[in-house]
Amino acid sequence: MQENKDKGIEDLVDDAKDFLEARVEYTRLYLLEKISKLFADLVTSTTVIVCFILAFLFGSVTLALYLSALLGSYAGGFGCVSLFYILLAIIVYLTKNKYIEKAIINVAIRKYFDKLADKEEDEKV
Repeated sequence: MQENKDKGIEDLVDDAKDFLEARVEYTRLYLLEKISKLFADLVTSTTVIVCFILAFLFGSVTLALYLSALLGSYAGGFGCVSLFYILLAIIVYLTKNKYIEKAIINVAIRKYFDKLADKEEDEKV
């Protein structure tokens, strides 16, 4: 009778060890998945931002050179582009509290909830 109890306790200890090992492995894989998704999101977002910045800069130089050709003066073409950006900066500064900040906040919240919905869909599958 005593052997059955000892064997039962040994089995429970072995089962507990197996469970803990499985749980540690699950946690490790779960963290690896989350870190991988975060890294992938960071890399793709950074790539998109860099590409937009480069397109914006090259477009600005192209516009300035085109206006320079129309006006016959490099200073005039680049000056017009500079004035345009100064006016744009003033408009953004004056309207940032009403429209721009709210739009950025809404985009960030929407992106968060989209990722949350994707996570829930992945867990259901």
